[in-house]
Amino acid sequence: MHGIPDTLWSLIDERLAATAAAVLLPLAVYILISGLDDLIADLAWLRLRRRFAPPAATPGLDPRIAVFIPCWQEADVIGSMLQHNLAAIAWSDYEVFVGVYPNDPGTADAVREVQRTQPRVHLAFVPHSGPTSKPDCLNWVYQQMLVHEEHTGSRFDLVLIHDAEDVIHPQAFDRLAAACERAGMAQLPVLPLSTPWSDWTHGVYCDDFAESQGKDLSTRHALGAFVPSCGVGTCFRRDALDRLAAAEDNRLFQPDALTEDYDIGLRLHRMGIAQAFVPLEFEGGAPVATREYFPRRARAAIRQRTRWVTGNALQSWQRHGWPGGWMNRWYLWRDRKGLWGNPLSLLCNLLLVYGTVSLTAHAAMGSAWPLLRHVRAWPGAETLLLVTTGLFAARLAFRAVACARVYGWLFAAGVPLRMLWGNWVNCAATIRALVQFLAAQLARRPLVWVKTEHAYPTRGALLSHKRRLGDILVDYRYCTREQVERAALENSSLRLGERLVQLGFLTEARLYEALSVQQALPVIELTPARVAPAAARALPARLVEQFDILPFEVRDGTLHLAGPQIPGDDLIAEIRRFSRLEPRFHLITPTAFQLLQPRVRRAAAGS
Repeated sequence: MHGIPDTLWSLIDERLAATAAAVLLPLAVYILISGLDDLIADLAWLRLRRRFAPPAATPGLDPRIAVFIPCWQEADVIGSMLQHNLAAIAWSDYEVFVGVYPNDPGTADAVREVQRTQPRVHLAFVPHSGPTSKPDCLNWVYQQMLVHEEHTGSRFDLVLIHDAEDVIHPQAFDRLAAACERAGMAQLPVLPLSTPWSDWTHGVYCDDFAESQGKDLSTRHALGAFVPSCGVGTCFRRDALDRLAAAEDNRLFQPDALTEDYDIGLRLHRMGIAQAFVPLEFEGGAPVATREYFPRRARAAIRQRTRWVTGNALQSWQRHGWPGGWMNRWYLWRDRKGLWGNPLSLLCNLLLVYGTVSLTAHAAMGSAWPLLRHVRAWPGAETLLLVTTGLFAARLAFRAVACARVYGWLFAAGVPLRMLWGNWVNCAATIRALVQFLAAQLARRPLVWVKTEHAYPTRGALLSHKRRLGDILVDYRYCTREQVERAALENSSLRLGERLVQLGFLTEARLYEALSVQQALPVIELTPARVAPAAARALPARLVEQFDILPFEVRDGTLHLAGPQIPGDDLIAEIRRFSRLEPRFHLITPTAFQLLQPRVRRAAAGS
């Protein structure tokens, strides 16, 4: 075969088959144990899932909420994150505290820009240069919140943690406030945003989180084990934080914890503080969850998962051991078994590849498959392999069902292939975590916090995550619910807001005030005198007419534009083809737009 004598090839093939069989059988025993462990957890979900229901809030109880957002070098995303979420959140009594380091002026400037129009946003400076760690930043944000309470004479009831890349669901605060009526800590599901099918690494995150957030954490909570925080979408009641601060020398989060979210969940459980996981539900076809992008390249994913393995498995094992009853210990085992399970999963992949190639080669040559002969030499080996194959099939089925629930069956069809890719990523992260942890222990030096690079969705991608216009109109008392429902039933090609105006239920000005709230875009009263000729000529006339936009001012490297339509990603892309200026959009009513169009055309023509 390719110049190798048949006898030598047969000898090599025989040795490989014998080695594979010797490894395969003890590996199958572990797979049997781990597979039964997973099957028990999956069957528990099947048994308990009908009990999972979102918490019901007490009418008239609207707690004050403080939102903490720790930042380090988030200038590229924090402005968009704040603008979108402040417009989307359907809750009135809350304040946002953004933790910023003094040596990160870009992030501070981006937050100050939002503060100009959003007084509920506060800069919370860490008193020393960064980066330190996320828990250290959160501790200082907490101190800044206490100072704010002293100055204002008011007290927050709940503290909610988010990151600079989060897309917050409009009803998130409502669900968490309801859950915190009975629990000191509540966790809302966290799910990756959708990406193309070809995004293999991000797809692994989609599969992982669809299963953990849609199935595993709800079961874990129902069985009485501790609920780990997911780092975002976690809400704490103030009495729980007060107890934690008193017990931990006024430090809520352990500054040297690589996964402070997992750590605080375990600490609260050990203190007897009730925890809750808000079951995954869907509203208008979309999950009520915190959404974000996760790493889309293998190297970044390995870095992030190295931190997760180190913090959730190694560091928590070292600090906390195996506390609680047998149910809690079982889930600690499940959290930590990746330390040995991830490398063994990669070994399974290698054996699968070898077995497939070997079987294909021997079938093509018409010869007996030596691996099968070596396996049959062990009594009961074939039965063991059949059982483990069945367990693996069940594992794939449960994972695919969880994925399909969030992302659809077409995406879920890729679960088996993504599981193979995920085994390699997880194995690399686990080995890296073990090496780094051991090196740090031997050198007696602290572990280093590794920051994940963040990206924020485009304006177009955020459209499905905004509050519904009808809800905003009712909340602001611009229309009644009955008027909105009547307009929605009208058989017309007009959009909801236009139908309400046509029916006389709403003025054009009020409609655009509501759109401003929904889209986080300012409404502007633009007069012809404010239209600068140089700005009007900044874009081609074709583009101005095609997208109904009015360039009216250039200031500080920014091109200001006004229009009656919500700008989409296609418009932003077109503008960036013709101008290096950063576009900033303003809403203007259709009536004002029609009056200003002649002025812009004359200015563009140089008249």
